[in-house]
Amino acid sequence: MSYYDIDAILTDSQKLPCTFELDVPGLGILEGNAGENIKAGTRIDLPLWLGEMLSIGARLGTSRLVTLDLPSALSERVMNALKADPRTVDLRSLAPHFYSLSERILELFEEEELVEVLSNTFKKRSAVIADHAHNPQGALGQGADFLRGLDETERQRMFHRCVCVANY
Repeated sequence: MSYYDIDAILTDSQKLPCTFELDVPGLGILEGNAGENIKAGTRIDLPLWLGEMLSIGARLGTSRLVTLDLPSALSERVMNALKADPRTVDLRSLAPHFYSLSERILELFEEEELVEVLSNTFKKRSAVIADHAHNPQGALGQGADFLRGLDETERQRMFHRCVCVANY
């Protein structure tokens, strides 16, 4: 991943629910209250990069400033839908960079079940993407809704497969 990778920048800007563990004077601007204090227990959605930086104290052995929670794109409701049938979930509406966000979240949380669900989702959806790449007529009919719900990783895979098929 490059420093200038736009997909990485967009992934890091995804909002992540964070709960402040300590009172923080003068940081109320994050809540929209300039000059105010943030009280312990306050929950604010922060960009992934900022939430990660503010939670880093726990890794260093000091008390952490914030506790990170799973984003809504990886909520229990979404995981249950992915377990049932990953082909019916519109990943793009959850997060345009769903797989990149998931990868970053898995660096922060130890969630074995999440790894299994996401791996299974990627495999099942990849088969459908490959089918659409080899049969573009299906994409115009009932497959159009599925294709609109692809996240950026899947769109790149789809484009790559279409180019490969065209060159074959």
